[in-house]
Amino acid sequence: MLMSAPRTSPDAGLPAAASDVVIDLRRASFGYGERPTVTDATLTVRRGEIVAVVGPNGSGKSTLMKGILGLNERTDGTLTLFGVPGDELRDRARLGYVPQRHTLSTSVRATAEEIVSTGRLPRIGWLGRLRATDRQIVARSLDVVGLADRAATEVSTLSGGQQRRVLIARALAGQPDVLIMDEPTAGVDAANQHVLADVLERLVERGVTMVIVTHELGALERLLTRIVVVDGGRIRFDGTPERYAAQRGAVHHDHDSHHHDDELRPHPSGVTVGPLDVRHDGRRR
Repeated sequence: MLMSAPRTSPDAGLPAAASDVVIDLRRASFGYGERPTVTDATLTVRRGEIVAVVGPNGSGKSTLMKGILGLNERTDGTLTLFGVPGDELRDRARLGYVPQRHTLSTSVRATAEEIVSTGRLPRIGWLGRLRATDRQIVARSLDVVGLADRAATEVSTLSGGQQRRVLIARALAGQPDVLIMDEPTAGVDAANQHVLADVLERLVERGVTMVIVTHELGALERLLTRIVVVDGGRIRFDGTPERYAAQRGAVHHDHDSHHHDDELRPHPSGVTVGPLDVRHDGRRR
């Protein structure tokens, strides 16, 4: 995950070798129940791409990503992950997820290192013990996000931007092939947004494939190879940053949408977010 790999910048319309395609959606619909929130979505993500999924609040962009992650129901179309049907993928750790969280709960009493260590659970199992190799991966993940010197710091004392970087490090510790981030800069001040952009730039340099959900590009724009616009539950644009800049005025329309992304709506299995997120009764999941 932290090894270097070639970065690509293909236009969305160009064909790619099957081995380069990590996410492939074909006319897929996702939602919670009988009425899909996202419909007729076709999207291909290739190895090494940095893709921003943008759109207004409630547009369906987070629902689209959660559909790829298997956190909501696919009601139509196909999803292929790493060359196999999405519902047949056994190694779900290949998809790293950074959920939309403004801060980690203050009721979680843990150090940054302890939280990042939970990112190894998909690799070692809930009853597994961290080996020396696992601890090295945790340390490297903290170093990549610039928090090596805060490993022993309790997360409740960290700033919102630092806590967001802890969540990124937690995802990296699982050594995923693709990193999906939901609004990583939301609720973070401008200075810390630039710090986060610098962290993501380090990941770009290491060849990490990323899909970043955001309602504004801001400091992240310089890193991108693709921009996907979601509005009204549909993909309205998919192309390079250059094409997006040229067509921005035509791309963004006011769509009357009755769809809403509900970030806290549970998956039918009861799973919504990561292992250290806290239930309403204050206990860890």
